[in-house]
Amino acid sequence: MEIIALALMAGLAWFWHDSLLARDAAIKAARQACDSESLQLLDDTVALAALRPYRDDEGRLKPRRVYNFEFSDTGDNRRRGSVVVLGHRATVVHMGLQLARPADRLQ
Repeated sequence: MEIIALALMAGLAWFWHDSLLARDAAIKAARQACDSESLQLLDDTVALAALRPYRDDEGRLKPRRVYNFEFSDTGDNRRRGSVVVLGHRATVVHMGLQLARPADRLQ
């Protein structure tokens, strides 16, 4: 019984560490996407929205996590985006609708 409890605790510790690495990848991807569009990543963080098993291109089973984040173009509004992380690699960043830009920023 003790071995099972230790194995369960080790599995939970591994999953927690794996989740931290995936979250770091999501924050980095969201920050890079916001920086490339001259947007502000609000709260400088992401929030886990979904977690499912997924097979990668090589057929290996990996956790697929979807993280939500908020960003702003003016600092007065909040818009939602999401990052899909497969394993420890961000695969998709979705930032929603096109933002309205002031005329001086379009040139």
